[in-house]
Amino acid sequence: MTGRRRPTFPRPFPGVISAAAGAVLLSGCGVLPGASGGSREPVTVMTWAPDRSEDINAVKMAGVPAMAQTYARWVNDTGGIDGRELKVIVCDESDTALGAERCAREAVEKKVAAVVGSYSRHGQSFMPALEAGGVPYIGGYGASTEEFSSYLSYPVNGGQPALLAGHGRQLSRSCERVSLVRPDSIGGDGMPPLLNNGLMAADRPASTDILAPLDATSYDEQATRALERSDGGCVTAVLGTRTETFFDSFRRLEPDGEQVRISSVLGSVSQPLIDRTGGPNSPFEGAYVTGWYPDARNARWKEMREVIGKYAFGDNRIDPDDTAVQTTWIAYTALRAAVRAIDDEEVTSGRVVAALNGGVEVDTGGLTPTLRWRFKDLVGTLSYPRIVNTKVTFQVVREGRLTAQKKGFVDVSDVLTDAPRS
Repeated sequence: MTGRRRPTFPRPFPGVISAAAGAVLLSGCGVLPGASGGSREPVTVMTWAPDRSEDINAVKMAGVPAMAQTYARWVNDTGGIDGRELKVIVCDESDTALGAERCAREAVEKKVAAVVGSYSRHGQSFMPALEAGGVPYIGGYGASTEEFSSYLSYPVNGGQPALLAGHGRQLSRSCERVSLVRPDSIGGDGMPPLLNNGLMAADRPASTDILAPLDATSYDEQATRALERSDGGCVTAVLGTRTETFFDSFRRLEPDGEQVRISSVLGSVSQPLIDRTGGPNSPFEGAYVTGWYPDARNARWKEMREVIGKYAFGDNRIDPDDTAVQTTWIAYTALRAAVRAIDDEEVTSGRVVAALNGGVEVDTGGLTPTLRWRFKDLVGTLSYPRIVNTKVTFQVVREGRLTAQKKGFVDVSDVLTDAPRS
C-alpha cells in the first residue's frame, strides 16, 4: 500500500488515557492545517516514560509524554509531516521492568512506526520486545545500556558514557585530583574507567573510587571520605536521584569557611533540581556539570520554547529546562527527518529503519551535531556500539543557573572507551 490515496480524518483533539494500557492517542480530522487537498496516511508512534507509581523511589518523567503530545499538536497544526498527521500513543511504564515490557508489546501490537523520545531504565525488558517486532527506538533518554547496543536503537546523545568521559576532561582543567562517589552496583563499576580516561588524557591521576548504596538516606561516611581527599581536588557524585542526598551530607560536614569544588553530570544534577533546592543558594552553586546539549538559555532552544508556550496549554508537566524534555524534542526532530525521507510510501517501522540505516541526516539546529546512523558513523566500542554523538558541553552553576563554562561542544570520542588508559 502506498501513501497516494488521500483519505480525510478528524481534526486533532487532546488525548484520552486508556485505563487498560495507560495510553493516549492524539488523532485528527479533515484536512491538516497548512496542507493542500487531502493528507497522506498518518504516522503513528509511541512515547513512554514513568508517570505514576506508588513507589516513592521510582523515577517520574511526566514531561516526556507531555512534550511528545505537544510536538504532535504543533506539527499537525502546521500541516503535519509533509502532509501526514502525527499520532502519538503514550504509555506509562511505571519505572518497572514489567511496565517497560508491557509498553513495548503494546507498541508492537499497535504496529507503531517507532518508539520516540522515551525514558526507561529497563532496556533489558523493553528492547527484546521491540527487536522481535522490528520497531525502532529513536532518541531514548539514554537511561539504559541497551539503547547503545541494540541494532534497532538510534540514540541522539552519547548517554552516561559520553558524560563521564567528558566530565573527566572537564575536571582535568581545574582539579588536581578527583574523588568519585558512585553506586555500589554493576552499572556503577563502569563509571571509574570512563571518568579516569578523561582525567588521564590530561595527565591527571585516576580518581579515588568511593562506593555508595543507592537506597541510603544519609551519605555521611562517603562524604567524610571525600572530604579527606578534597584538598586541592574536586568531589564528583553520580548517584542519580540520590545525588542531592549525598551533597546535603557533604555540605553539612564541610568545615566552616571552606567550600570544596563539587561536580556531577546531567541526569544526576539538572536545572529543575537546582531550582528546587534553592537556586543561587542551593548546594550546587559553583558546581561543574557535563551535559549533552547547550545550556537551557541558549538561543537554539527558542523554537522548542515557542512551541511549548503555544501548544502545551499551560501544562506544568513540561519544563523546557528539563533534559528529558529537551531529548524528546530532538528525538521527534529525528523522526520527522526519517518520515520525510520515506516520501510517498506508507510509513512503517521497516521503512523508518531503512531510512535511518540509509543515512538520513538530522539537522537539530545546533542542539547536537548533525545526526546520522550509518555503520561508518557509529563509534563502535564493544560496550556501546550504537553511539553516534560523541560531543558534550561543559557547564557550571552560576547564580542558580546552569550556564556554559566553555562555548560549543567538546568531542570525547578519543576517550570514549570502557578500557582504562595506561
